[in-house]
Amino acid sequence: MLYKSNVLSLKFFVFVGINAMLFRKLIPKTRRHLTWLFRTMTTVSQPSVQEKTVDSCKNNIVWVDLEMSGLDVNTEHILEMACIITDANLNVLAESEDLIIHQPDSVLDSMGEWCTRQHGESGLTAAVKNSKIDLKTAEKMMVDFIQPHISPSSCPLAGNSIHCDKQFLQKYMPNFMEQLHYRIIDVSSIKELCRRWYPETLNQAPVKKLTHRALDDIRESIEELKFYRKTVFK
Repeated sequence: MLYKSNVLSLKFFVFVGINAMLFRKLIPKTRRHLTWLFRTMTTVSQPSVQEKTVDSCKNNIVWVDLEMSGLDVNTEHILEMACIITDANLNVLAESEDLIIHQPDSVLDSMGEWCTRQHGESGLTAAVKNSKIDLKTAEKMMVDFIQPHISPSSCPLAGNSIHCDKQFLQKYMPNFMEQLHYRIIDVSSIKELCRRWYPETLNQAPVKKLTHRALDDIRESIEELKFYRKTVFK
């Protein structure tokens, strides 16, 4: 009986020892599994960085100015394009370079008197002749420029008499226009209302240099809208 008792005791201690070893090995895995399960059950889904960025861009404004060979969208062409992105408070977030788009001599030689004189004096005509950027390349460069700063189909096009620029963009750069909202912010329309309703205020508006170069014109458009916001929309 004593022998059997000793054997049973030995088996019991071996059993306990083996299970203790297994238990010690399993504890880390069990702890990790329980931790993962707890986090899965309790973590609230958070928006991704991309989702946050897209959401924060919804109120941004896409400012564009074009210099063309004329105003008739059916016969004229884009010579220069620039773009500035602002937030809703008109703070500049990004600014493109002036893109000069190459056009053949036949386009430049057929320009009207005003365009021939203005673009000649500003140096744009010579720059267009020397440019290596074609229309398709310019469109891709501008799409690449605006995409990090906009929410698709949510941001409006803005500028002075921007409806004219929009017509040329719809014809020559449709992919660029597809990125934007169909609405526009026309600073010239606000100016016309101020001329009728607040003429005294309009007399204090910043004087424009009217260089008729794309980037310069956008900067002046933004400053003009800042003036209306401060003096009229207060």
